[in-house]
Amino acid sequence: MYCFEIEGGHKLSGEITPQGAKNEALQVICATLLSKEEITITNIPDIVDVNNLINLLSDIGVVVNRISKDKCSFKAENIDLEYLQSKDFRKKASSLRGSIMIMGPLLARFGKAYFPKPGGDKIGRRRLDTHFIGFEKLGAKFHYNPHEIFYSVEADQLKGCYMLLDEASVTGTANIVMAAVLTPGKTSIYNAACEPYLQQLCKMMVSMGAKIDGIGSNLLHIEGVETLAGCNHRILPDMIEIGSFIGMAAMTGSEITIKDTAYDELGIIPDSFRRMGIKLERRGDDIYIPEQDSYEIETFIDGSIMTIADAPWPGLTPDLLSVFLVIATQAKGSVLIHQKMFESRLFFVDKLIDMGARIILCDPHRATVIGLNKETMLRGTTLTSPDIRAGVALLIAALSAKGKSVIQNINQIDRGYENIDIRLQKLGARIKRVNSK
Repeated sequence: MYCFEIEGGHKLSGEITPQGAKNEALQVICATLLSKEEITITNIPDIVDVNNLINLLSDIGVVVNRISKDKCSFKAENIDLEYLQSKDFRKKASSLRGSIMIMGPLLARFGKAYFPKPGGDKIGRRRLDTHFIGFEKLGAKFHYNPHEIFYSVEADQLKGCYMLLDEASVTGTANIVMAAVLTPGKTSIYNAACEPYLQQLCKMMVSMGAKIDGIGSNLLHIEGVETLAGCNHRILPDMIEIGSFIGMAAMTGSEITIKDTAYDELGIIPDSFRRMGIKLERRGDDIYIPEQDSYEIETFIDGSIMTIADAPWPGLTPDLLSVFLVIATQAKGSVLIHQKMFESRLFFVDKLIDMGARIILCDPHRATVIGLNKETMLRGTTLTSPDIRAGVALLIAALSAKGKSVIQNINQIDRGYENIDIRLQKLGARIKRVNSK
């Protein structure tokens, strides 16, 4: 078991390139199950969750060829459906929430799919109803074994239909779209998620021969086809990592350039950081963050306290709210952080309070942060990473803090951030991975 030891209070400098997007990788890798032909994907992040999914597909029967560190080919010609009933599959699949998205492709191609209750971050209730209601509307029969917590969907014949999703679930939309592209007839999905990564999934399937209209909107129209071909696909840079680096630069008062950000795909993210008083400049496809001694949170026009809240795309992604909360601790002014989607994601604030932050946890969804304006540095301490996003927020806090911090349970950070310690060392961060014994 390893931990991070961090000596905080030092400025960073230099250039850093974001990894491929974790959330897109999980979707497009599952989509390789839709075709018998070879599919090549590049810019794959070398992180635990993605590697576990690749290994799971290999166990199912997908032939995986690791061409280079960030490039793989997949050929799902011979799938072992019996393996989906095994204890080994249940154990491996239940440890990774993103692998739930194998169900849509398997249902569409083979008429059946099975899955245990998925794991992932412990950030509150994350229901799966949207996935299975969508499958049922396409004509599948859903079965749930409450004793084994095991899901199954089966269908003799799927048929296209109109559906209005009860929520704009990203993984739910992805799963249903992947099922619909091989379903006879026309499927219309209203209140569909439209995040850039879902757009990327749809564009990939179109390059394979799928017929999808409305990409980028919340109304998708899909005309089912009989088969899909292979393709080449490149994953976008990870917007969550980009946001994390912006916050890191602000908290440590550092001058950093983030390279190759696919800026046009970042939506409201850059302007949301500007509302926190953080200066950033677009330079081509790069983002330049100058050194700032202080930054001041804006207020609304009537002078009321700024609220930063998550929302379905093109609103602010919930995965960045932990970063916004931590950078607010050293800002001038106050802000209300409203995490609408997950009721346990703000519970890490007690660790920031121990470091000297002034935060009022109003309820499981809201926290008010009174900024210290960098007049009082956070204090180094021993921390534990509860999930991927809170983990990197605590890492940012530790880099800005006075003294030494130790972050335990860093396997949570490793699930979403590729070699984060090595990459930050190149910027001058005093961070090392040590055996915590």
